[in-house]
Amino acid sequence: MRKISSKVKKELEIEPDVCAREEDGDCDGRITWEHTIIFAGRQLDKTWAIIKLCEYHHSVNKYQDGGDLQKDKNVWIALNRATDEELTEISKAIDYIELRKRLNEKYNN
Repeated sequence: MRKISSKVKKELEIEPDVCAREEDGDCDGRITWEHTIIFAGRQLDKTWAIIKLCEYHHSVNKYQDGGDLQKDKNVWIALNRATDEELTEISKAIDYIELRKRLNEKYNN
């Protein structure tokens, strides 16, 4: 896991400690932080790209290999936290604006 910069960490600490997938139900365990986006071979250190998940939805600790990690759903949550400008900055190999559009069609039902 990449070290989170102090600026991003301060911004994340202000946000409520609630699982981003709370609406899915079955939340359990402490709140963890997931880096959802890999850019240039590294986890992206941006506030919008790191989401808070319970241990169950992050599939960590007591739920390692037995939780409900849904990576594309976590990416969808993060992409909807970003502005178009922020996504354009990292849309090199992947068009993240288009990916957000596709994931919105998938999960906004």
